[in-house]
Amino acid sequence: MSKTPAKTHAETPTRTCANPPKLSLAVQYGMAAPELPRWRLRRWVEGAVAQADPQAIQGLARIGLTLRLVDKDEGFYLNQTYRQKAYATNVLTFEYEPMPGQSDERMGDIVICVPVLQDEARAQQKPFLHHAAHLVVHGTLHALGYDHLSPEQAEKMEALEARVLARWGIADPYRA
Repeated sequence: MSKTPAKTHAETPTRTCANPPKLSLAVQYGMAAPELPRWRLRRWVEGAVAQADPQAIQGLARIGLTLRLVDKDEGFYLNQTYRQKAYATNVLTFEYEPMPGQSDERMGDIVICVPVLQDEARAQQKPFLHHAAHLVVHGTLHALGYDHLSPEQAEKMEALEARVLARWGIADPYRA
């Protein structure tokens, strides 16, 4: 009689929606970031969407996201303007209500401050691309309606982030 090994995050089956929404992703470079080409950013966003709880995206025909990479000045300006916080933060997500008659769309903007990302990766002794993947996945999940305001929400969102990142061999950013 053989024992079946326990499943790891990487082996956890993907939960998929019967009719997944079409993803429209625009990438804007407010600063040069050659290590973050569009194809890599798209892969990370698609990974987060693919692993989202089907109920979070059920009934959506389209997800339209803009991902913008910015410097510290723009990151500071956006965080000050929209959150009244006087510093550049690593990731900001703006989730938008659907336009009238288009309730089957989810729209959002994700802003990544590349210098803050670089500083955090260095300080946390993480590979830059691993931390970048985490912030893109985190921002994408916010755009899909996930949040971490309560301990229960945080636990659910962090577990999902870890599962998505594990697909690429990236350690759980909350346990590392």
